[in-house]
Amino acid sequence: MDVVIVEDEDLAANYLKKELFEQEVVQINSTLCISTVKEAIAYLKVHTPDLVFLDINLADGNSMEIFNSVKITAPVIFTTAYDAYAIQAFKHFTIDYLLKPFDSADLRRALQKLKQIRRISNDKLQELEQFLLTRREDYQKRFLVHKGHQLISLEVENIAFFYGSGKHLFIHSQADESYLYNDTVRDIVEKLDPDQFFKVNRNYIVNYNAVDRILRHSASKLELILKQKVPDNDQIFVSKNEVAKFKEWLDR
Repeated sequence: MDVVIVEDEDLAANYLKKELFEQEVVQINSTLCISTVKEAIAYLKVHTPDLVFLDINLADGNSMEIFNSVKITAPVIFTTAYDAYAIQAFKHFTIDYLLKPFDSADLRRALQKLKQIRRISNDKLQELEQFLLTRREDYQKRFLVHKGHQLISLEVENIAFFYGSGKHLFIHSQADESYLYNDTVRDIVEKLDPDQFFKVNRNYIVNYNAVDRILRHSASKLELILKQKVPDNDQIFVSKNEVAKFKEWLDR
């Protein structure tokens, strides 16, 4: 863990460095001492340490000014002789607020809080990653359709678009064949990989690979020309509310 200590008293800075290297709660790789608001702003604009210890009253001003000049994403432990700034301090990513003179036990408790928060954050990140992986595995890969007296399992890669007509949903294949399917446009879109399919309006969900051309009638009016035949020679327009998202989808 790389630590920045913003402290203008050499005695206090050296004490904190000594205590950090002696404790066993977290591993310290390096420490850097900064003594002024100006130096702290310049450093934190281009560096992101793992932890910042921040005294409030420095030789050239109040260290709260730092937050007005740079966004500090690292966790912060305040070390100060004054408690007047506690409420203001906790508006930021504050782990603890240590009042001087603090001892090694106070420091260890603060570092334990940091360690616990980091562990919870890592656990939540792993849960999110697992959730996203699970969702990707859950996207429907095949669709069972009827063709006369036959049952056909249609691979999702072979689907050009889904379209709704009245109360019915149809699947149109890359081979220009349409099949009735028992679902709705609104519900089927949740079962499809959003990287591959986009619901362009209330009636059509298109596969990226089925798009031949995009005609721009105006900034907010886009028409899709598909590679396959469209039922009744429909003109397929992207809903105005979806134009921005559709452009992002094309630019992934």
